Amino acid sequence: MTDTVGTPRRRRRRRWLRYGGLAVGVLVVGAAGGGWALYAKLNGNIRADDAAAAELARYEKERPTSLVKGAQNILLIGSDSRSGDGNSRYGRDSGTERSDTTILLHLAAGRRTATAISLPRDLMVDVPSCLRSDGTRSEPTFAMFNYAFQMGGSACTIRTVEKLTDVRIDHHIVVDFHGFKEMVDAVDGVQVCLKKPIDDKAAKLKLPAGRVTLDGEQALGYVRARKSLGNGSDTDRMDRQQRFLGALVNKVQSNDVLLNPVKLYPVLDAATSSLTTDPDLASLRGLYELVRGLRHIPTEQVQFLTVPRESYVYNANRDQLVEPEAEKLFEQLRRDAPLAVAQGVPRDPSAKSGNSAPGAEENSYGGPGGDSYEQSYDYGEYAYDDGKLSGKQPDKPSMPVSPAPTFSGNTAAEDGCE
Repeated sequence: MTDTVGTPRRRRRRRWLRYGGLAVGVLVVGAAGGGWALYAKLNGNIRADDAAAAELARYEKERPTSLVKGAQNILLIGSDSRSGDGNSRYGRDSGTERSDTTILLHLAAGRRTATAISLPRDLMVDVPSCLRSDGTRSEPTFAMFNYAFQMGGSACTIRTVEKLTDVRIDHHIVVDFHGFKEMVDAVDGVQVCLKKPIDDKAAKLKLPAGRVTLDGEQALGYVRARKSLGNGSDTDRMDRQQRFLGALVNKVQSNDVLLNPVKLYPVLDAATSSLTTDPDLASLRGLYELVRGLRHIPTEQVQFLTVPRESYVYNANRDQLVEPEAEKLFEQLRRDAPLAVAQGVPRDPSAKSGNSAPGAEENSYGGPGGDSYEQSYDYGEYAYDDGKLSGKQPDKPSMPVSPAPTFSGNTAAEDGCE
């Protein structure tokens, strides 16, 4: 079915996402009545990262400032820790952990778009002096990005990202292997499309080609595998992770999850028990306040991309940023300016517009291929009703807006099999 604006398919997605936010709200309100035990359990699942908050407060004066009220940047960190429930099977517990996956999630003011940007773990960056778990402090160093998490946990990773991007990190969420698997199992698996069969002994993964529904264990192997899938690079793996997350977004929005209390509770239980967050998010109410602003974002405006990167000049097995494309991306985030994604956008450092795709200059939003998008308005206070906005309509801008740069990536609306 063609998924164009106003189609029944898109209207259903919007309603499902809205009802999902309402369902979480019911649980929060239920704390005042018979739902207190349920609320207390879910609320108690979330672990507050107080140590990171204290460390970040120590360096508050050197951290970037937020330029746009209402926009938020959340750092999602996938920990490769082997400690904890069920994680030892993925390798020896050395007493340390690194950020196996790190995503900078930018939520635009008015929640008109959500953009998830993968940061390569092998990216060479400046890591500041950080507080170690034993109470000592490390020396500033130039190292791979995931070294920051090993050295000083989430606070060190946040400060490294802020130093790299000059983007203020408002919140952070850490998820380990076990939590990831539980979340996938809670939604009864996630469907992906495989162009070729997979037989990866290291990842304990054997799957046929075509559409396949992955359970939690299979999903973890799928998003972590490197040697047997694609070209074996970390960049290829990040692309695969992004497409999986897009499929997960679609699955969570589906009516057989959000509109079914029997299925909704396991999802909420898995989601909350798998998280370590900053203190402001470390409650069911805090997470609800975050999620409620996302319920109007169409899946085609949930975007995924990898920060522009290339092989490090002194070591082909490491990465470095591609400039000026990377700085253009970070500047868009700082200003909460729109950007677009499209598959196969070529890199052209000599182009004055940076990392842009042909045709991006021909429409108001900077979308690829000449597609026409409405100007990005603040929809935070408006509700969708069968594909239309109810309530007062936002004013149209009096001046034309410059085309948004386009980066190589995909959206949650795309079907990997098409």
